Parts: sequence; C-alpha cells; structure tokens
Amino acid sequence: MNIYYRNTIWKLALLVFAVIIGLCSLLYTENLVNQLKAEERKKVELWAEATRQMINSPDSTQNQVFLYSIIENNSTIPVILTDGSDRIISSVNIDSLKIKDNRFLKMELSRMKGKNPPIIIDIGDGQVNRIYYRESTILRKLVYFPYVQLSVIILFILVSYMAFSSSRKAEQNQVWVGMSKETAHQLGTPTSSLAGWIEILQLKHPEITITEELSRDLARLERVAERFSKIGSRPDLALENIIIVVNQTIDYLRSRTSSKVIINIDSGNLDKILIPINSALFSWVIENVCKNAIDAITGEGMININISENEQAAVIDISDNGKGIPKSSYKRIFKPGYTTKQTGWGLGLSLAKRIIEEYHSGKIFVRHSEIGKGSSIRIVMKKRIR
Repeated sequence: MNIYYRNTIWKLALLVFAVIIGLCSLLYTENLVNQLKAEERKKVELWAEATRQMINSPDSTQNQVFLYSIIENNSTIPVILTDGSDRIISSVNIDSLKIKDNRFLKMELSRMKGKNPPIIIDIGDGQVNRIYYRESTILRKLVYFPYVQLSVIILFILVSYMAFSSSRKAEQNQVWVGMSKETAHQLGTPTSSLAGWIEILQLKHPEITITEELSRDLARLERVAERFSKIGSRPDLALENIIIVVNQTIDYLRSRTSSKVIINIDSGNLDKILIPINSALFSWVIENVCKNAIDAITGEGMININISENEQAAVIDISDNGKGIPKSSYKRIFKPGYTTKQTGWGLGLSLAKRIIEEYHSGKIFVRHSEIGKGSSIRIVMKKRIR
C-alpha cells in the first residue's frame, strides 16, 4: 500500500468518526427532545385541568388560588384556549407585541393544530373548550442543536484538515527542497571529477571513442544536477522553441529505451513554437511523462507526441497504447506517493504537475484514457505568463 492510499484511508477514517459522533449526538438529542415533549404535554394537561376546575368551581377561594398558581407557573409553553367552535378565548406566552392582532393569533392557532392534538376541557352541559399548544422556545432550539453541533464538528474538521494539509504541504516542500538542493550539491563533486578524467582520457588516449558517450552521460548528469538545484526557487524563464526541446529530450530517451518502444513526434508543418520556459525543467516533465508511458506499455508499444498551438498556448499531447488509467485515478496520478508499480516513489507526475502549473502557469491533465487501449496526457503551455 503506497503513501497516497494510506493518507486516503486516514482521511476517510476521520470523516467516518466525525459522522458517527454527529449521529450519536443527533440520536441522543432526539431522544431527549421526545422526553421533554412528553413532559411539556403533561404540563399543558395539568394547566388544562386547572382551567377546567376554575371554570367548574368558581366559588372555592382556596382552590382558586391554588389553580391560579398552576396556571401562572406556565411561563414557557405557548398556549391558546378556544371554545367548542375554535373561537379564541385567551392565550398565554404568545408574542406580546402581536397578541392583539387577530390575524396573527389565527395563524398561530393554525400552526399549533398542525403540531399537537388539542386537549379537551369538558365544562359541562355538553360544552367543551380546547387547549392548543406548541413546544417552548427552549425545546425548539434544542431540536436544532444536534444539527448545529454536527455543522460545527464538520466545520472544525474541515478547518483542521486545511490547516493540517497546509502545514504538511509546507513541511513536505521544505523537505523536498532540502533534498533537491543536497542532491544537486552531492552530484557536483563526482561530475566535476568525471569531467576531469574524461578530459585526461581524451588528451592521452584520443583513439578511445567511448569518451564521447561518457561526455554525453556527463552532460546528462550535469543537467540532472541543474534540475534539482532549481527546485524550491522560482526558475528563470526564457523564450525557447519547445519543438526543439521536445525532440532533444526524446532523442536522449530513444538511445536508452528498448527498440520495441516506438516514439513518434508530430508537430505538423510547424518548426518553431516559442514559449517562455525553463528548458531544463520542461525537459524533465516530458521525460517523466514519457517514462510513465513506457511503463504503461510494459516495454513494447508506441508513444505518439503531438505538438500544436493556438493563439494563447502551445498544446502537447503524449499518447500511448498501454494499459490505460481508471477514470477514478485521473487526478490521483498527480498526487505525491501515487504509484501502481512495486518499486518507485510515485513522484514523477506530481513533480511534472508542480513544474508545469506552479513554475510555468500551465496545465497538465489526463485528456482521455481507456482501459486496455491507452492514455493521453495533455500539457498546455501559455505563450505569455503574466
């Protein structure tokens, strides 16, 4: 399992954990709300019974004081008392500013009818009053509490994830830059030494033709060192003919790739497309994408490179007839650590994306792919960088 998948699993685990916490809170609060609803129903029933007794026993002073105290104790639950025809008699705990508005009271009564069944008060002689009510403000707020809590948890996780990702990315960048600079530094000593030995061989043994090949490999090492030295700092860009840069890169790859791998370059009738690039880094991108294509065709197949342009940009399509890329992995292949090989760091395409998008303000993406038939990676390079 590579680093990318391990990180993905951890992210999913944290998300699932947050959802579980939210659901548990939601279920617990819902249970609590149901209990409080039942308690409020009992309070309203007690209020209704007190009202009934006051109506039916108006002469008992002691009972009147007791019953009146029960009615007065309801200071939170909105209640409307109606007659048998649902004409409003009185109301309690309704907005004091709107209580004189009959239209508002009728709308409030309609809402109460939809919330809870009425409590019937038998006042004798076949006549009844009805008490309608709805949940108290505190209970209504409590109903929304778990959703607010879940939103806060999700927001906290998102902010934490963004902060963690930003911190980790900064740390990775520092490590990456440090390793790149150190690699460039370490390559400097042996390449200088090799340059000296090659020069000695050429002077003392000019008949040895292998020195030419050694010189090319040395130039390659120096170019690699140059690439690593540029990581972490904004590279200098210069107008370069990308058709020449691509051809030079592919010539180097062809000499070190199996003859069973055919690499074709098609630039149509164009022989020059000038784009502001850093040729050392841009060449690295072409090399990395082509190496991934060579891996995809498993040592035998064809790679086609098509170079074209429009008014704003140059477009390079690198296509192969290899095993293809699943659609779900179109973006993941550019993530650090993503690889389908048993060996490798999974940094080639992520490095290519960094060079193209961060250093050259271009774009690199999977243009299309089909399992078993091949893939096409598109690179778009702007002709002008602001």
